[in-house]
Amino acid sequence: MRILLIDDSKTMRNIQKSVLKQLGYTDLEEACDGQDALSKIDSFKPELCLVDWNMPVMDGLTFVKKFRESDKSTPLIMVTTEAEKSRVIEAIKAGVNNYVVKPFTPDLLSERISETLAKCSA
Repeated sequence: MRILLIDDSKTMRNIQKSVLKQLGYTDLEEACDGQDALSKIDSFKPELCLVDWNMPVMDGLTFVKKFRESDKSTPLIMVTTEAEKSRVIEAIKAGVNNYVVKPFTPDLLSERISETLAKCSA
């Protein structure tokens, strides 16, 4: 499965990569912001995106809205420090399929990915 990690923090991308590799996902691509991610979508064709909210150039919410203009089905999981209920609702309305609040455990990330893929393939 091709997974695109979108986060301005190299450290956070490395943590996500490590967790994903433990779960058996090895086809990974990284983007440092929403704009960078959009530039990689066509060539990489991700089957899942993990998206940070707060990034320079283009934030995660803007990325989600732009991405959803052309792709309604690829699962998106917001992985962010934004924990307020209003933010979660805003992200879901914009088109994310699930939400993970940082810091997260490997188990939680694994659970959210499994839930999201099950929901989206149903």
